[in-house]
Amino acid sequence: MTATSHQPQLPDLPIRRVEEMGLKELERIRLILRGGSVIEWRKMHFKTWDEVDRFLRLLQIDPTRSHDEAWVRTVLADSVEYLRRTFNYRVAEAVANPNMIHDLFLFASGQVDRKYRKIACIVLKTMHVIQHIEARDLLFKIAVPEAELAQMITQRVGSVMDEAKQKGLPIVEFSDSIKTRESTITKLIAKKDSTAAAIYDRTRFRVIVKERDDIIPTLYFLTQRLLPFNFIVPSQTENTLIRFKDLVKAYPNFKKYARQLHLDLDYEERELAARTGNTFSGSTYRVLNFVADVPLRLDAFLPPPELDDRTRQCRITLATCEFQIADEKTSVENERGENSHERYKQRQRDVVLKRLSSGLVVPKQRRATE
Repeated sequence: MTATSHQPQLPDLPIRRVEEMGLKELERIRLILRGGSVIEWRKMHFKTWDEVDRFLRLLQIDPTRSHDEAWVRTVLADSVEYLRRTFNYRVAEAVANPNMIHDLFLFASGQVDRKYRKIACIVLKTMHVIQHIEARDLLFKIAVPEAELAQMITQRVGSVMDEAKQKGLPIVEFSDSIKTRESTITKLIAKKDSTAAAIYDRTRFRVIVKERDDIIPTLYFLTQRLLPFNFIVPSQTENTLIRFKDLVKAYPNFKKYARQLHLDLDYEERELAARTGNTFSGSTYRVLNFVADVPLRLDAFLPPPELDDRTRQCRITLATCEFQIADEKTSVENERGENSHERYKQRQRDVVLKRLSSGLVVPKQRRATE
């Protein structure tokens, strides 16, 4: 027996201009621009119960449904048990068993009973990891064809982008693509450290906006309607388009929060020096590529909660996608000369051929003596 997927309703919010954004928005945008992780954060930034409720719905959790509430408390209990058993943490009862799940996020933000902020933040980080594990396990427990999963995520992203256009975001182009088997094989051979599990761009979305200044509002809209900020995949961002330090300095409303950031303002500069970037791209190629896990409910593949006799059952999985964003002018320049896609693919094929033939081509001098 199956049930239709239950998509939690998100309240409507207007587009935010960069000048209207504060520390919360800046930190979330930074995660995307550098491919960061919430595990490095010291606190959350929720101020009201409604903000938390909206975030839970973005995670595809409906707090008004008893099964969803029970599932969140199961993950919470697992997190508390892990911290107590592994590190002997004293997790206060108010955090381990809050009156409402929303309280946990407000504790971690220092909005309610500040004495609980640190431990609540640690608990939420642990819950974040456990939810990832459970979401991945769900795909192994039920039979969802990869093509059907890709179709589900493509439809969801497409509907969000339609909404973005309706709200006035200047999106010039939006397209989706699924990496072919040939391209997947080529990429795996080209990158020495790649495995099949690490191919993040099987499903890719390309978004081109009118001007470069339109990128930040578009990114933030995505974090409000599609991508929970904590689901940005760490270390998978390629950003040659927007320098975070310049962004902060360009806007007074951001600049005043520079000292309150989780990481110092120069962190990206030090990190960039250690990164190699995409070796197949042209030297003047500019883009923002990032990878995110998009939560998807799989109720349609599971029995209704009231008929499911399993004591614990995650109903939300994560679809990993790559997002490529640029402004129109940059997009045109990226298709010229050495930056063109064909030149990119040729450089990649050259490396693949070299790796495949390494040690197998007999040198001419040696062949002559045999």
